[in-house]
Amino acid sequence: MITEEKVVHSLRNIKDPHLQKNLVDVQAIKELKIKENMVSLKLAIAQPGTADQMALQQQVVNAVKAAGAHSVGLRFEKMAEEVLAQLGGQAEEKKKSLLDRMEETTFIAVTSGKGGVGKSTVSVNIATALARKGKKVGIIDADIYGFSVPDMMGIQERLKISGQRVLPVNRFGVQVISMGFFVHDNSPIVWRGPMLGKMLNNFFSEVEWEDPEYVILDLPPGTGDVALDVHSMLPTTKEIIVTTPHPSAAFVAARAGLMAMRTGHEILGVIENMAYFESKATGEKEYIFGKGGAQKLANDLNSEVLAQIPLGQPELAPVDFAPSIYGEDHPTGRIYMELADKVISKTGK
Repeated sequence: MITEEKVVHSLRNIKDPHLQKNLVDVQAIKELKIKENMVSLKLAIAQPGTADQMALQQQVVNAVKAAGAHSVGLRFEKMAEEVLAQLGGQAEEKKKSLLDRMEETTFIAVTSGKGGVGKSTVSVNIATALARKGKKVGIIDADIYGFSVPDMMGIQERLKISGQRVLPVNRFGVQVISMGFFVHDNSPIVWRGPMLGKMLNNFFSEVEWEDPEYVILDLPPGTGDVALDVHSMLPTTKEIIVTTPHPSAAFVAARAGLMAMRTGHEILGVIENMAYFESKATGEKEYIFGKGGAQKLANDLNSEVLAQIPLGQPELAPVDFAPSIYGEDHPTGRIYMELADKVISKTGK
């Protein structure tokens, strides 16, 4: 029959994986109950919630059952910091979250007034161009409903976990996080506003970012919940407004720009996407969606047009497939490289 003495004795041969001292000597046993050969244990350990805890859990259960228990209920808690210090251990160093990196990291929100203007294409290419310039870059696909960054960048990898934190996927030198990594088979996201903010906050605080100098935020179009959350969480964010030359697109984009101005965000400038189509045969430019929309928007926002991106698509290389990333030597890729230089100059990084 199992007794408290037998349980304690069984734990003398098991060590806290962080302290490398047995559980009895570090007084890890905080609760021990026995009822009809069923044992309930609560243990305080140095670093709960890690892969080491999982291995320790199996060791404890096996040892207590070997001592005569029919079943073992086991819970863990964090060892008190003062006790940990007395035992010669060190508290686990807390990694800075993005929200703690306001001084080291420049956050750039890429936004638009409406969908369909190529905002996400601009986002992934700005991020890639900055990485090609030697900058440490992250991109957050903050369009929770309309996530597209993983597909645009040709990402096939799955997320990895380190302890209790998520490791972003690295692609073209850019650290990437997206809601697309958490859903299967392109399933729709059916959430209300508060859940969007919670997920966005997790992207900042629960991801193991590698000290990015720039973080590009691909925002959903318009001035909804996610945009409001970004404005409140990151008061020093810079913004780039994306529009097409069409007057209606520019008119709607002005709302996103005015929202930035009213919340104290700095507008770096306006990007005119699908500005023209250049014929490969003649080299002539055809202004399919008209002219002047971006310049008028920039004037209204007291800003400037940073770039005019032509209508087209990247060359799709089968080896390093990414349907929306332009090569560094592609004519449009060179425009994005020049845009990266302007961003670096304006932000002083």
